[in-house]
Amino acid sequence: MPPKPLSPDDLTVSLGPATLTFMSTDDLPDLENIVGQDRALEAIAFGVGMRRAGYNIFLVGPEGTGRHSTISALVKKRAKKDPTPDDWVYVGNFDELHKPHALRLPPGRGVELAEAMSRFVEDIQETVPALFESEENQTRFQAIQDEFQQKQETAFEDLRQRAAEKNIALIRTPMGFGFAPTVNGQIIKPDVFEKLPDSERKRIESDIAALQADLQNIVKQLPGWDKARRESIRELRAEITAFAIGETIASVLEQFRDVPVLVDYLDAVRNDLINSFHTIMMAEQATAAAARDGHGADATVSANSGFVRYRVNPIVHNGERTGAPVIYEDNPTLANLVGRVEYGSRFGALVTDLSLIKAGALHRANGGYLILDARKLLTQPFAWAALKRALKAGRITIESPGQMLNLINTISLEPEPIPLRTKIAICGDRLVYYLLSELDPEFSDLFMVEADFSDDMDRSPETEADFAKLVGTLVKTEELRPFDTSGVVRVIKHAVRIAGDTRKISVHMRSIVDLLHEADHYAETDDAAMVTGDHVQRAIDAKIRRSDRLRERSEELIERGVVLINTDGTAVGQVNGLSVIQLGGFAFGRPTRITARVRLGAGKVIDIEREVELGGPLHSKGVLILAGFLAARYAIDAPLSLSATLVFEQSYGGIEGDSASAAELFALLSALADVGVRQELAVTGSVNQKGQIQAIGGVNEKIEGFFDICSIRGLTGSQGVLIPKANVQHLVLRQDVVDAAADGQFHIYPMESIDDGMELLTGLAAGEVGDSGQFPPDTINHMVEQRLLHFAKRRRAFGQSADSKERSGS
Repeated sequence: MPPKPLSPDDLTVSLGPATLTFMSTDDLPDLENIVGQDRALEAIAFGVGMRRAGYNIFLVGPEGTGRHSTISALVKKRAKKDPTPDDWVYVGNFDELHKPHALRLPPGRGVELAEAMSRFVEDIQETVPALFESEENQTRFQAIQDEFQQKQETAFEDLRQRAAEKNIALIRTPMGFGFAPTVNGQIIKPDVFEKLPDSERKRIESDIAALQADLQNIVKQLPGWDKARRESIRELRAEITAFAIGETIASVLEQFRDVPVLVDYLDAVRNDLINSFHTIMMAEQATAAAARDGHGADATVSANSGFVRYRVNPIVHNGERTGAPVIYEDNPTLANLVGRVEYGSRFGALVTDLSLIKAGALHRANGGYLILDARKLLTQPFAWAALKRALKAGRITIESPGQMLNLINTISLEPEPIPLRTKIAICGDRLVYYLLSELDPEFSDLFMVEADFSDDMDRSPETEADFAKLVGTLVKTEELRPFDTSGVVRVIKHAVRIAGDTRKISVHMRSIVDLLHEADHYAETDDAAMVTGDHVQRAIDAKIRRSDRLRERSEELIERGVVLINTDGTAVGQVNGLSVIQLGGFAFGRPTRITARVRLGAGKVIDIEREVELGGPLHSKGVLILAGFLAARYAIDAPLSLSATLVFEQSYGGIEGDSASAAELFALLSALADVGVRQELAVTGSVNQKGQIQAIGGVNEKIEGFFDICSIRGLTGSQGVLIPKANVQHLVLRQDVVDAAADGQFHIYPMESIDDGMELLTGLAAGEVGDSGQFPPDTINHMVEQRLLHFAKRRRAFGQSADSKERSGS
């Protein structure tokens, strides 16, 4: 018996009044838990609670399922109970200035230290130079200079007097000091000296040689005296600096005496200042002079470049935070993840200092939680590798791509790495997760917790009530008008339609929230106090309208006869198949004429789509199954001696999937039996080698696509669609389709086997094999079997004739 059409109740979902007993969403309590994601919530709770290394979380699921909002809400709730992490600051390393030290301070003390040291630097820049310029200290500096000068002058004066006693003068020449003989205080000219007696000349030469030796001794002592002078000046400068900064640094030390690490740091600051203050001041003055003279110095970079070593860079400050940080990095570049060292221009060169060290997301999230998007992370150069290095090493190292690739050769810093203790949560789709699991050997060790978000949840009275609460919570959160019962019911039905299964409800939050926003817009347009089911339906229809230009164009081509589709009469070897076209977020069904031709041959079913490489592997698999079915049912004791061709008429693009394999088999059997097929019916479903009809996808869109064509041409009451019985549970059809079925104008037939479909399509009995091993006469199966036996006999006859000709020729 051919299958009976489904009742209207089987074509959609109905929500009982006992499930939704409220008047509006204002009457509903807020939803306390995330609906439909129990598995993912358990995984997140485990991952957040597990504090050992490697238990980071990868949230798996499609976009729009609420992965980001869920993890954000859960970790923010947990973060409030977690301790506030410490501050981190970078300070000068006075032994190696290009390697700043990282100091860990209690929350809030980092900014406090930075402000204190900033005031300290400003104070010493004013007080110390003023103290150096004081009259008392200038006198002390002058005394040192005078002492050196006096010692030098005394030595030369003593030498001059001893020379004068011997009638020899100490003279200064461009070549240095020298001696010359004198008479009555006047230097003797060389020609006069030559006329002196030999004994006198030898005495004078001997005295000059002795004096020259004394002069050399004095000259040799000059560097030592100058060194002593410089040392005395340094000691005086150190004494003045120590005195000038003593009270200031003591006040800073007193302020941070409860932080032991700062006691050592401030002591190092004091020592470096005492030893380096004058040098820094001279460099500051030279830089300022260069800037004034317009030599290209960047004043913003170089204004405090010498004293910046004493400033503090509070790279992470948590003083105003309660609990642990929760950071979402929307642009996870390498610099935004691990931080960066910025540069300024000075005299045409790029330079930097510790104040230009900037924190990355890992720094800000240290001690808390960091949320990232997988695709954004993986598309940024070096970012994924840097994140893995940080997690494996347990510390944050600031890296520069330019330096990593040796592209930059400038003065740079190597900030001390900071220990890392944070929980990473990455949101990504399933393909990315499985590819990383397969191709990255480190991935499974670093992200050991998989939180799998489902697209839908089981539908029951309890989950329908929970979904209604979800709608109410979203309405309040998004500050929308309240939805009445009809509005919530329509939203739930739409969620079931998105799921494509009457036993499931979609939990694709983005789609639901978008629908609520759009329905609220139409309620606002009507100046309505509440959103009703009509407003929700208008929002659904309007969204379809915005996307269905190509669907209308396709229907127009069929209506005008450009694309050939029959919706009445019968035809041999011709069936209306159904396909689904997905365009972005919109999908629609489209009928396609499938035809089959048969003749005597070698048992091959030719798929024209595959021959021209328009058919995908799944479609080709479905066609090959047809040959297996024919041979198993009709050609057990004889060779399958046909040649058949199958084609999707007027198809100019690729075809994939096996959902048309049942329609192709119906067309093939019709051609073999030479029996017409009803053209007012369309078919969808896949078939196996045993002739059983199997479920397919997109059943709602396919039915509605053929219904629209029939509606345009006029419903006759005999039109309909054959679908797999297994797909009945997936039916959530448009209301106009349900209404047409209720009025007997359109029918949906469930079929379990090829025989069910053939009986309905041809009006003839399919027939079952009797005790004789034959199909009953005047049945479809009998006609097909006889046609194939006829092909087999003719093939044998051709074979015998060929053999006879071969023997005669020999």
